[in-house]
Amino acid sequence: MSHLRSRRRLALAVPVVLSLTASLGFLPAAASAAPQAEPATRSADAPKLAYVVNTKVDRHTIASVKKAIGKAGGSVVTTYERIGVIVVHSSNADFAKTIRTARGVQSAGATRTAPLTAAGTKEEGAAEYLTAAQAKRTEAASAQTPESEPLEADQWDLRAIGADRAAQINPGSRKVTVAVIDTGVDDTHPDIAPNFSASQSANCAGGKPDTSEGAWRPYTPEDYHGTHVAGEIAAARNGIGVAGVAPGVKVSSINVTDRASGLFYPESVVCAFVFAADHGVEITNNSYYVDPWLYNCMDDPDQRAVVTAVNRAQLYAQKKGTLNVAAAGNSNHDLDADAIVDDSSPNDTTPVERTIDPHECFDIPTQLPGVVTVSSTGVNSVKSYFSTYGKGVVDVAAPGGDRRYQIPDTPSKDGRILSTMPNGAWAFLQGTSMASPHASGVAALLKSKHPWASPAQLQAMLKAQADRTACPESYDQDGDGTQDAVCEGGKRVNGFYGHGIVNALRAVK
Repeated sequence: MSHLRSRRRLALAVPVVLSLTASLGFLPAAASAAPQAEPATRSADAPKLAYVVNTKVDRHTIASVKKAIGKAGGSVVTTYERIGVIVVHSSNADFAKTIRTARGVQSAGATRTAPLTAAGTKEEGAAEYLTAAQAKRTEAASAQTPESEPLEADQWDLRAIGADRAAQINPGSRKVTVAVIDTGVDDTHPDIAPNFSASQSANCAGGKPDTSEGAWRPYTPEDYHGTHVAGEIAAARNGIGVAGVAPGVKVSSINVTDRASGLFYPESVVCAFVFAADHGVEITNNSYYVDPWLYNCMDDPDQRAVVTAVNRAQLYAQKKGTLNVAAAGNSNHDLDADAIVDDSSPNDTTPVERTIDPHECFDIPTQLPGVVTVSSTGVNSVKSYFSTYGKGVVDVAAPGGDRRYQIPDTPSKDGRILSTMPNGAWAFLQGTSMASPHASGVAALLKSKHPWASPAQLQAMLKAQADRTACPESYDQDGDGTQDAVCEGGKRVNGFYGHGIVNALRAVK
């Protein structure tokens, strides 16, 4: 099952967000100053796994830890000295246990439960492509509105947040870039090409950036998720196809998917945040969760190390001026609940059902401190049936679609989000994966108007301009007499919508 926010659980969806304590950036060391182990013996039959090793940010300690890694049977893939994270491969089954005892190691753990494998293709996703007949009908309807893009009549989401009117006032600045950390972006698409920034793009799969020409693109047409997200943010108003929320800003691609599985492993995401920060990206969009665990529990040494590594990377990006925006998830989970049943982890081998406390086990990067968590709404401005939620967790809401209960009066009458696809196509998708880029687009408009705003200030403005939306009196979507989710809080802030639904028009005014 895919972990992408637009395809998780139901037909087309995503997983979760929350806010950790700020102390996460300063997790205590778990290792002692025990003697370094003797060189490990590698078995030719042992599987090779990837690991993150977290240490202090000084060259002497890092150099010492690298030596210990070698003695423990590991090989260094890359080192992020500025955040003290080392990516390692090892065939030693006891590598993590051994390296945790090395002097200077604060935490260490495997980033996957399946061995590293050769390249392959992933399963085809479920997207509904716009047909020629639909396109003709939509183009005729769009033509009735001056300055409208050919397929804009089907973009109920732009009108819902005033993005169509905002574009006439301020479409966004070319000095602002939103990096799509995802499955890659097809920058040859005519709606994306005018605004694409190749110099801020890379492939981070495996934990080391590859900036060669086209490395950032999707591996196959089925890896369409990132291209769809990019179009939602910044599809150009150029008389072709659709329009993005911020059609004047730039968009870049950081591909973090494993070629064999399509999964988003921690070392790839660490690489992406650091790359974005070091290449002047103002905003990152994160419509995924870090595999293989939907929730990473702090009492598990492997999962704790993953949380630490990814958190260090995203905090580094924040300190460099990057706002990180992420999807809340498509499991309809309450992230402020006492307990949640997770039956999907680990998703790279055999899942094992477990009950977790979302205050101690975190979906990352969405639940990390300073990350903007976005829930999804449909055309009626009601929480999408699949969207994860939670009081004190969701920051803002944005259109992500709802094909089941919220159907728009548009030419195609499709409650999902229409956007760009590889090879010059367009299709409908739904999920908090689609909500997050709407919020990222509005954040880009705010950054365009307030270029000196810090990530914290941008987040505050994003919340301030949102349309306050109260909890619904009833959330019995299927009419069976049972509430499908419980919204806690008042109109100002609540678990379904956070501080409200983002408003692009208010952002530019």
